[in-house]
Amino acid sequence: QVQLAESGGGLAKPGDSLRLSCAASGRTFSNYNMGWFRQAPGKEREFVAVVSWGGLTTSYADSVKGRFTISRDNAKNTVYLQMNSLKPEDTAVYYCAAMERGSSWINSSLRGAYNYWGQGTQVTVSS
Repeated sequence: QVQLAESGGGLAKPGDSLRLSCAASGRTFSNYNMGWFRQAPGKEREFVAVVSWGGLTTSYADSVKGRFTISRDNAKNTVYLQMNSLKPEDTAVYYCAAMERGSSWINSSLRGAYNYWGQGTQVTVSS
């Protein structure tokens, strides 16, 4: 089992920045690719970003490319999502998730590829 706990959400104004953190416990953190997803009210949960187990490879949704940066610190068992130039449409509950290292990277944007999920943290962007 892997337990994931997100933090860092809150209220921001358009153009502001926030950094989300996700602390992992349980199994070896570096055995997992780590992703961020988000779910806005009335919408499906959607992929935001993923970072490979070693931190060398990342992938982003087109809607956040150039504004968000995913990173990880395996020594701290933590994955981060730096969100810059926030927009009202970024408002959602943000979830981190763990995907086993041996899983196909091709599927890393798919919810079904992830084995463990956190409880989520709310991000609200409003003037």
